[in-house]
Amino acid sequence: MALSCSRVCGRYGLLQNCRGFATAGNSAPKRREPTDEKPVFQYVGEHRRPQEKVFVWGFTYTGALGIPSFVVPDSGRKKPRRYQLTPYRLDTEQKISSVSCGYGFTLLASNTKDLTKLWGMGLNRDSQLGFQRTQHDRNKSYDYVLEPSPVSLPLSNPQETRILQVSCGRAHSLVLTDSEGVFSMGNNAYGQCGRKIVEDEVYSGSHLIHKIEGFDSRVIQVACGQDHSLFLTERGSVYACGWGADGQTGLGHHDKAALPVPVRGDLTGVRIQQVSTYGDCSLAVSSDGQLFGWGNSEYLQLASVTETTQINSPRLLPLKRVGKVKQAACGGTQVAVLNEEGEVFVWGYGILGKGPNLSESEIPEKIPPTLFGRSEFNPTVKISYIRCGLTNFAAITDHGQLFVWGKNLRGCLGIGKKDDQYFPWRVTVPGHVVDVACGVDHMVALVKSII
Repeated sequence: MALSCSRVCGRYGLLQNCRGFATAGNSAPKRREPTDEKPVFQYVGEHRRPQEKVFVWGFTYTGALGIPSFVVPDSGRKKPRRYQLTPYRLDTEQKISSVSCGYGFTLLASNTKDLTKLWGMGLNRDSQLGFQRTQHDRNKSYDYVLEPSPVSLPLSNPQETRILQVSCGRAHSLVLTDSEGVFSMGNNAYGQCGRKIVEDEVYSGSHLIHKIEGFDSRVIQVACGQDHSLFLTERGSVYACGWGADGQTGLGHHDKAALPVPVRGDLTGVRIQQVSTYGDCSLAVSSDGQLFGWGNSEYLQLASVTETTQINSPRLLPLKRVGKVKQAACGGTQVAVLNEEGEVFVWGYGILGKGPNLSESEIPEKIPPTLFGRSEFNPTVKISYIRCGLTNFAAITDHGQLFVWGKNLRGCLGIGKKDDQYFPWRVTVPGHVVDVACGVDHMVALVKSII
């Protein structure tokens, strides 16, 4: 059930320290004769399987963390908690497999066959979390959702269809399913939801969830920019729609696109395996490890191919001494790529992760692997995934450890303080981090934990 609060700010878990306790098998109080038997120690959780958990942190007042008591105290002795500076466990019984952080809101999804498989929390002024009926008026929807609340999708076969991925932009959301395509909801002022633009459309309290069509094959990945959307099909083609003023749609113009259109340029004839965007710059990684970029280059994101501040068509970025690119992450002003050796390279403008003296670079700068825990005791540590918010980065090692760096806007890094972080810093999460989503001022991690 969604909760609302008039005091919620319109701007865009306490870590539970647990330890195992040992109990000796031969601990009877009376005196015993010496035997050859050795004491048996049994540790709590020794044979317990890791369980999927969700941890949240950052700015609380939008409701994006899904903890109602942070915003509306449940006791007169408590005060609202404006910031959650360390990971806090979200109490959810669902097995969450995909998560995305928008500008003050969050989507959670499960790939099970349960009827309820999508939940939203946070800002909902544009119905980016769907229609969230209020308790007192069935015809009105909450503008703020303070706890994970079900989002109903218009599925033809809801018991069989699975959700593969969710993605969130400034005020719109995309939901990718395995057999029924892509659905969009929220603000469509620029066509970012992949449907006809309706002048003066009112998005607050909207029931409209649109199924996007027109692709050459099944969509396997979706990515929301600030006000545009990217789609990757199983044939390796990229489609785009939405706001294109900075060229971020890559369609060769700077206009709006209300329907998904194939992205050409240097992508023509190239098989793409991953796309990334969050602000107004877009990246694509090919199956042979090359990187392509388009959109905003005001902060040197695409400086390797242009001196202008915008590119409206994809260009191959000639990265030197980077190797084969495996994954890319693109924020508001900064870029990161991960190569097949598990190494991270960054460039652009902002806090890039190599200290306070490096705030701008037009060429990829390698972050020393030692900053991610590689040492003579752990010589094989590699990065498996990289993620990017608007002004921050996150990286997950092959050991399930989470590192973050960048602007610590409203405590979004989860490092226990509000200071910006200039080098990768490990976030203390009780378990093996599987994935993480970065937003503007909050983050959400999926963790396998035994506690």
